[in-house]
Amino acid sequence: MNDHVLGKETADRPVIALAMGDPCGISPELTARIASDPVVLEHARLIVIGDRRVFDQGAEVARVRPAMRTVSLAEAEAPSSEAVRFIDLKNLDPSQVERGVASLEGGEFASANFRQALDLAHRGLVDAVCFTPFNKKAMRYANPGYDDEIRFVAEAIGFSGRAREFNILEKVWNARVTSHIPLAEVSAAIDIPLILDELALTHACLIDAGHATPRIAVAGLNPHAGDGGSFGMEEIDVIEPAVLEAKARGWDVEGPFPADTVFLRALKEGYHAVLTMYHDQGQIAMKMLGFDSGVTMLGGLPFPICTPAHGTAYDIAGQGRADIGASREALLLAARMARQIAQRRTATA
Repeated sequence: MNDHVLGKETADRPVIALAMGDPCGISPELTARIASDPVVLEHARLIVIGDRRVFDQGAEVARVRPAMRTVSLAEAEAPSSEAVRFIDLKNLDPSQVERGVASLEGGEFASANFRQALDLAHRGLVDAVCFTPFNKKAMRYANPGYDDEIRFVAEAIGFSGRAREFNILEKVWNARVTSHIPLAEVSAAIDIPLILDELALTHACLIDAGHATPRIAVAGLNPHAGDGGSFGMEEIDVIEPAVLEAKARGWDVEGPFPADTVFLRALKEGYHAVLTMYHDQGQIAMKMLGFDSGVTMLGGLPFPICTPAHGTAYDIAGQGRADIGASREALLLAARMARQIAQRRTATA
């Protein structure tokens, strides 16, 4: 195969490791659709990781026939202009897959595929990692104490820096100061340094995604952003001082704005991201705005990691109804970020 597959030179198409997710949901057919999608393959080369038998079942459900070659790990590590290659870990007998049911086998399968993808990226052999949806219950069966993907990644590659989950739509990103903690603990958890850290990470990730001058809107914590202290003092004591410090650092940051209108403001006034104070404050808005096209990106890690924001959709597994929209956007974002990072490294070399 030459270096001009689907019209883009090899150097312009980063290599993305695509790990198959939970086999009991829509991940197999989504993976097959991605590996067949001309829009994805115009922008990236793929190394798909999983069990070829499970993948082929997914391709049958999706009614696609990806043009790809199964290769050994050693072959996958060598440079190639091929659009799609497959590393067959032979790690799941399809007879063990019960669609629509979280299982230990499914969690072990997804974990092994993800670890292999992370290893390739950690060693610099691919430019980014993507994965089709995991099921958290299955992941906990396989990994007792499993919290989220960021902790999994950190343990897999020995990462000790700061990372955060971002939810992304075409017109706006959602970053958050706190994530998977009880709502009762949010007020005590937020402080000026933490908000500044999240703004710094959001600013940097937006630049990696191609936004040269990121604009960030910051949500308040309380109703009406505290209404001058009538409904809480967090805006006055913590959030506004953090915003002012961010401005002093030269970042285009505004707020705090009332949480019930901040996303409307962001869309109307062209902010690239909204920083919310807790998980559902942003998640509800983002899923209402674009459930089928949302992307989750793990930012702050040594390489981009992206996945569709939706789940494993056990209720439609095996029916050929899985929508590729969010998965396509995840791959395209990973490819775009990988190119931006590579260009910046070249410019500073």
